[in-house]
Amino acid sequence: MEKRKSAFCGVTRVSNPLNPSEYSTWKDLVEATVQHSEIDPNQSSPATAKDYVKAECLIFQNIQRDSFSEEYERLKAGKPVSSTSRLLTLSPEFDDASQLIRVGGRLRRAEGLELQTIHPIVLDPHHSATKLLIQNYDSKLCHPGTERVFAEMRRNVWILRGREAIRKFQHNCIECRKWKAKAEVPKMADLPPARLRLHKPPFYSTGMDCFGPFQIKVGRRCEKRWGIIFKCLTTRCVHIELLTSIDTDSFLMSLRRFIARRGTPSELLSDQGTNFHGGERELREALTNCSPDLQQHLAKQKITFLFNPPSAPHFGGVWEREIRSIKTALRTVVGSQTVTEEVLQTVLIEIKGILNSKPLGYVSSNVADLDPVTPNLLLMGRPDSSLPQVMYPATELIGRRRWRQSQVLTDHFWSSFVRQYLPNLQLRQKWHAETKPITVGSVAMLVDPQLPRALWLIGKVVRTFPGADGHVRSVEINVKGRLYTRPVARLISLPEITDTK
Repeated sequence: MEKRKSAFCGVTRVSNPLNPSEYSTWKDLVEATVQHSEIDPNQSSPATAKDYVKAECLIFQNIQRDSFSEEYERLKAGKPVSSTSRLLTLSPEFDDASQLIRVGGRLRRAEGLELQTIHPIVLDPHHSATKLLIQNYDSKLCHPGTERVFAEMRRNVWILRGREAIRKFQHNCIECRKWKAKAEVPKMADLPPARLRLHKPPFYSTGMDCFGPFQIKVGRRCEKRWGIIFKCLTTRCVHIELLTSIDTDSFLMSLRRFIARRGTPSELLSDQGTNFHGGERELREALTNCSPDLQQHLAKQKITFLFNPPSAPHFGGVWEREIRSIKTALRTVVGSQTVTEEVLQTVLIEIKGILNSKPLGYVSSNVADLDPVTPNLLLMGRPDSSLPQVMYPATELIGRRRWRQSQVLTDHFWSSFVRQYLPNLQLRQKWHAETKPITVGSVAMLVDPQLPRALWLIGKVVRTFPGADGHVRSVEINVKGRLYTRPVARLISLPEITDTK
């Protein structure tokens, strides 16, 4: 009988590493590694804590083999890393127990610290599994600042350029942007045509807004009154009227008084009343309800009625700043006392005279320089209402002389306006940088100063409204089936939500 040499025949099962990019969280990757690695094939009981620790070690090993393959083999063989290695300054060491590269460093004599704190595991910031680990720490710590996440991770792992990696992740994290991101305002636009109506009569292009309410005394009872300001967008002239109520009829009567005194404007600009707060909620709702009626009525008078986007007070900064001046003057003169309607109206008219006496542009301290141009120079023929009128002899033709004087004063106003004031409008005081334009389909969060940040709405942009320079200034956003028009300055762009396995 022939005797043959026996040979062993077996099957070796090699477990291929999982692809971390197919998983959305670190926990999912660890759970899949536990099930895939089959640390104990005969084990039928649920996985233990040791199994999860071993699974994380396997993931760290895969990261180091993919990112530091040359260093891994050299350190495993007991050789030092090359002088061009990224790990050179860390004095890396190979841990035979866990089969991982750890930081050698200079803290090995420190007492009372754990092994992973003195010798943390080295990881590459660009690996997809490292990004999942950063995401896990950021979520576990409730999305804090970069330094907080960085300090917590340094207790176990050492990510190359860790701060930069964490900062880059948080910039694209939806939850982090919800709590910390700011609205990106596009570059300041050029002045609109309404601000540059040169050689046109005052109040040709007029911005208007309401303010109040104010308490007045009527006998023994108190009533509310509101103010309305009409501001010439070119010459900066101001006109103030008092409203007894905030309905359509009261506004139209104030408009008729304005037209009778200042002439019919060509266009009226206004906001949509959504930037009022507190006690002005009634005013906001009333203006929103009467807007269609106002447009129809003003169209018959050949007046163009233009609305700024909602929640965009900076679109009407010209008249909003004057309202602030009016309120400051009222607080100084009237204070908290309740006055009669006649007193309130007198104070408002005096404030109007003060605002129209403000010089436009720089005021020189040299007596030899020309007097500054003021809105009153165009409205009244003199820089200030306190100056006396020009007296003419009885033998002169008053009509001809006054007509010539008005023409000279008008020419003097516009020549001084063009020379002294208009060049100052060239500067962009803020919003200098170009920003990434928001596009249709972008996800954005609506900034609402009246609500906590956690309650701000999130929607998708369905329409954009670019300005004359091509920059998108306002958009239409869909939030749960409702459409909102908002300026870009009131939106926070969020990263797109990608579906992962």
